[in-house]
Parts: sequence; C-alpha cells; structure tokens
Amino acid sequence: MGSLPPSLDLPSPPPKNPQHERVSETTLFNLFKAQQGHLNYFFQNLDLSQALSFTETLVNSRGTIFFSGVGKSGFVANKISQTLVSLGIRSAFLSPLDALHGDIGALSAADILVLFSKSGSTEELLRLIPCARAKGVYLISVTSVPNNALANACDMNVHLPLERELCPFDLAPVTSTAIQMVFGDTVAIALMGARNLTKDQYAANHPAGRIGKSLIFKVKDVMKKQDELPVCKEGDLIMEQLVELTRKGCGCLLVIDEEYHLLGTFTDGDLRRTLKASGEAIFKLTVGEMCNRKPRTIGPDAMAVEAMQKMESPPSAVQFLPVIDRQNTLIGIVTLHGLVSAGL
Repeated sequence: MGSLPPSLDLPSPPPKNPQHERVSETTLFNLFKAQQGHLNYFFQNLDLSQALSFTETLVNSRGTIFFSGVGKSGFVANKISQTLVSLGIRSAFLSPLDALHGDIGALSAADILVLFSKSGSTEELLRLIPCARAKGVYLISVTSVPNNALANACDMNVHLPLERELCPFDLAPVTSTAIQMVFGDTVAIALMGARNLTKDQYAANHPAGRIGKSLIFKVKDVMKKQDELPVCKEGDLIMEQLVELTRKGCGCLLVIDEEYHLLGTFTDGDLRRTLKASGEAIFKLTVGEMCNRKPRTIGPDAMAVEAMQKMESPPSAVQFLPVIDRQNTLIGIVTLHGLVSAGL
C-alpha cells in the first residue's frame, strides 16, 4: 500500500514529555480539600449584614445595575451581570477602560455601579470612581483586602473574606475569583426570589435554549396533526396498511373508529412480532386484532418535556405518544424524534 499524498498526511501525535510530568491522585485530592477549606473560610466569615445591605440595594434599584472589574475579576463581573440579565433584571458590564473613552455616557444618577477587585487597589477602577461619581451613580465595591482605597472611595463596600489563594505562591487569583462568583450568583438568586420571578418569565428570557423550550413548549406546539397522522381503522388488513405504517415516519399506526376516537396503536415492532408468530396468516389479520388497546397517551396542553418523560418511563421506553382530547378523540402524535429535533 502506497503512502498517502502530502495533502492527506496525518499529523503525528505530540511528543511525550521527556520528564514524564504527572499529577498524582493524592496531590489532586489535597488541592480539592484545600480549596474546600478556603471556601469554607469564606462562608464562615462573610458578614451577612453587608451581604443583605448589598442585596437590598440591588433589589431597590430603579436604574441599571452596572458591574465592572479588571482581569479575572472583570470576567466574574461580566458573568454576574449576564446572570441578572437572564433573570429579567436590567444590568450590564462596563469595561473600565472603555468607560474612560466614552462608555461612561451610559451611566445615569438612577444607576448602581458594582466594582469587583480582590485588592481594592486596581488603578483602572480608581480612575473610574470620580467620573462615575460625577454622573451621580451609587458606587459599591466588592473586595477582599481590608481597608483598601477602592472601598474608601465608594458609598458601600462588601468584604469577601479570603484566607489565601490556592496557588502555592498565594498569587494566582483562583480562590478569590471563586468566592466572587459564589457571592454574586447567590445574590442573583436572592434577587430572583425577591422579584417573584415565575418559571414562565424565566423561560421567556431563554426562548432558544433547552431551558426555555422545556418550560414553554407544550405538546400541541411540537405534535404532528391532521394529514401527518398515520391513521387506519381496526378492520383494515395489516398488509394493506404497510405503506401508511412507513410513509408517515412515526413508526406506528393509530387505530381509530369513525368518530376519530383512538382505539389503539400498531407499531413496527408489532408487525415484526406478528410476522414471526403468524407467518403467512398475517395476510388475513386485521390491525384491530393485533393492536395495543391500552397505549400511553398524552393531552395537547401537557408540557413537551412531560411527553419525553412519559416516553422514557418504565416498564419500557416508547418512541411516540398519541395526543388525545378529553373525549379520547385523536388530535395528534408526538414522537421522540420530533422532541429531539425541537431541541428538548
């Protein structure tokens, strides 16, 4: 066999580290335990009165809640702001550098500006303070080093107790950013509760994601109906309905009476089992003789995620659910493939 042309040459695996560096299980376990201890220190020493004052200030905000920070603290500030936005709370991230070059125009006297900084000595944030104060903004610092310049310059400070960074040099911001995230996201959920945010309101802010779809979509939004339904009568011969069984792509036949009441279902699996058991006699069998008279069903106003759960429930999973109204009239069918295609 000849060699591959140059354009199809496969890349060689990366060379092994000659020093054979590795992390032992014990080392990793000890690091997780140490980080757990540092986080426990934060929880045990957090001043809840400060946290409550901070939370109530945000709850009572009538403007936009801006968050700012530099470096890793900036990433955290941005994420917390996005969390609030997803909860329907007016919030935005303000880059301290961009703010000093025009973006500070977004601030007004009704707004709150929350500044995240471990040290409280971040130069970019300190330069931002007088400019933001000139706009009448209420300033809050969230810091970990006591008696810092940023806290002294703001209207409110929240101290996040930091025992030390997990970094062996006590330098890389890994524990400090972890407690910033924990603090900010916990406050966000407190705001969610204070504003009595409902599932429907939350879902409305996530219409394209799986979260929103699972809370918004009902069975009637994702079911097949009318001409898409693979229907037949109980007196129809099985062999005469093979085209209908395969053409509609549902993997089943829905057996109905003259009034469109659901009588049962006949599946691809039922066809195979009947053929194996009956042989040539299958040519004389009707759908009604072999159908399942007690299929799982669901109503049109049930949540689509409930339909998926019902399909997957014991004793065995199914691939579809007939959709019926209160009079047992067939109005649709929802399939597992259709739910997955809808993003659920």
